Amino acid sequence: MKIVIKTTVEQHYKTVFSRFNRDLFLALKPPFLPLTLRQFDGSMKGDEVKITLGKGFLSQDWDALIVEQAEDEDEVYFIDKGVKLPFFLKSWTHRHRILNLENGQSEIIDDIEYSTPLGKGMDFVMYPVMYLQFWMRKPVYKKYFSAKE
Repeated sequence: MKIVIKTTVEQHYKTVFSRFNRDLFLALKPPFLPLTLRQFDGSMKGDEVKITLGKGFLSQDWDALIVEQAEDEDEVYFIDKGVKLPFFLKSWTHRHRILNLENGQSEIIDDIEYSTPLGKGMDFVMYPVMYLQFWMRKPVYKKYFSAKE
């Protein structure tokens, strides 16, 4: 299943990429989701991000590896791939794209592909939850990358 969400922000694309850090990661956490950040190395190839969803015996680890990162005069991007996923996911690839727009603006694109262990039917069932979780990033991005920063 594929999700693509685009958000225009008021900062230069290279500035935006430089601020894809631990603080932004924590700011993007959905408010309804108990999440513990166990490790955050960054957004460069070879970096790892490890989180735990939930609490106690219901907790699930979600570990990702940055498998690719590149930049040019049009965009910066990095791709995280799920290495250890919670029970409800079979695969996860998240391409974070930051496009260079006119007037010092940027467009952040969350381009996600995932699958569940139970096949396409369950992929569709999970879609609204997954979409909402990433759609909720839009106001956070706008505030975090406002022109006043």
